[in-house]
Amino acid sequence: MVTTQVARGSGYVTAFRAVTVLNTLAVLTQGVTAGQLMSGAGAGLHGTGALVVHVLGLAQLVAAVLLWRPGRRAGWPALVALAVLLLGFAQSMLGGSGAVAGHVPLGMTLFGLSVWLLVQSWRR
Repeated sequence: MVTTQVARGSGYVTAFRAVTVLNTLAVLTQGVTAGQLMSGAGAGLHGTGALVVHVLGLAQLVAAVLLWRPGRRAGWPALVALAVLLLGFAQSMLGGSGAVAGHVPLGMTLFGLSVWLLVQSWRR
């Protein structure tokens, strides 16, 4: 029984780490496509990337909750993952309305929070 719990817990950690890496890469890619968008190209890529960030943000939140609840680990990664997901949705709303003055700083905040969560997920 102890072996099953350890294996299950480590699977949650691996899943959380994997989805956190993917989500951070997706947010970074959004920054790159935003730069292309500012120069007049890449609007389709930036819009598609937003959908990817939303899906991965939800997956990250689910993985963090599974890590927290059944795994009995700390709950703060789930709260940070929720913040990342909600910031992603706020980003989409601001970007869709053309509010670049709020969209850009919020994007930087989202990227910083994603990187911080990534680094923390690999710490022991």
